[in-house]
Amino acid sequence: MSADHVLMMIRKIDGTSTPQEVLGVAVDKLVKEAGVTGLHLTIFNDGVPGLQQAFGLANAATGEALSSSHVFYGASLSKALFGYLVASLVVDGVIDLDVPLQQYFPVPIPELPYDKPWRGYRELATDPRYQMITARMCLNHTTGFQNWRFLTPSGPDLSQPLRIDFVPGSRYQYSGEGIRLLQLAVAAKTGRGLEALAQERVFVPLGMEMSSYSWQTRFEGHYCEGHSASQALVPRRKRRQAGAAGSLETTAADYAKFFGHVLRLAASGSPLTELLFTPSVRIRSQQQFGPEALVNSSDNDQIELSYGLGWGVLQTPYGPGAFKEGHDEGFQHYTIMFPETGVGVLLLANSDNAEGIFKEALAETIGDVYTPWYWEGYWPYG
Repeated sequence: MSADHVLMMIRKIDGTSTPQEVLGVAVDKLVKEAGVTGLHLTIFNDGVPGLQQAFGLANAATGEALSSSHVFYGASLSKALFGYLVASLVVDGVIDLDVPLQQYFPVPIPELPYDKPWRGYRELATDPRYQMITARMCLNHTTGFQNWRFLTPSGPDLSQPLRIDFVPGSRYQYSGEGIRLLQLAVAAKTGRGLEALAQERVFVPLGMEMSSYSWQTRFEGHYCEGHSASQALVPRRKRRQAGAAGSLETTAADYAKFFGHVLRLAASGSPLTELLFTPSVRIRSQQQFGPEALVNSSDNDQIELSYGLGWGVLQTPYGPGAFKEGHDEGFQHYTIMFPETGVGVLLLANSDNAEGIFKEALAETIGDVYTPWYWEGYWPYG
């Protein structure tokens, strides 16, 4: 077999290989059949990108083709990067994962100042359990907080109070509110904001020049639009306030730099990724969101579905996997790595139809049949 031919082969987690061209055709077929406006695929072999390919459009209205340099709204991929950032502070002795966050604030958490009523913590004054909440609980989603206090089954309601639904640390419940509280604690402890810390510890060292936790003027003219299931444009929000739970703007090329860096660290047994990916809570809910999030289930016991710090973790015959998804109107992403094999994949999409192809795309590209697609709510298209 020639060296050129070897370079065109992509290895899956089970050790088998498939030609790049075959994978490209298969993914392109999924994208077109499911009506996915645009999707960018990056597959890692030996911790580095082996295939980077864009499919579809950055903007369905103009017909502009998607590329690796288009800026995506990262949604909850923000949390994976924040988890890494906090883990780096832990390794440096700045943050303690198991010290109550209250110790980092000069006033009781219920008295923290806020810019909008639905961002304050005053409701916690009557529930002393807030004093139990730690950085680890925020990153593994066991604070007891709702995802966002204003999300209700009947739609957003900004009058809803923040609650602690169970004893902090006792069970998993995905929560952007918990990530936001930790962001405030990190700022109180370090005296620095999220964007400054991310630039210093992640973006600049990794050469991520088109990434930020807030909208930058350099993104103008270089971003992709989000699209609904009918491929209508979703109005682009240009977030001016950095939010660890979900304000990241990044390109496929930039996020691949971060993801590859973490994958290589994990493959080498780094203390930082040991913190990130060591399971700290088992997950036994039927689904991650919705009514079935309250239903106990053993469906994912075989993969030991758990959470680390800002990343989900699971077990396979090929070693552990670490994953993170991103979801918001017009954008749907999924990422997973298998450090013992050096294999990983990034699926970044600007379409509300994308999650419908994730199950098949993961199996086709890297042989991942372990991602809990039902728990994630990734209903196969058609």
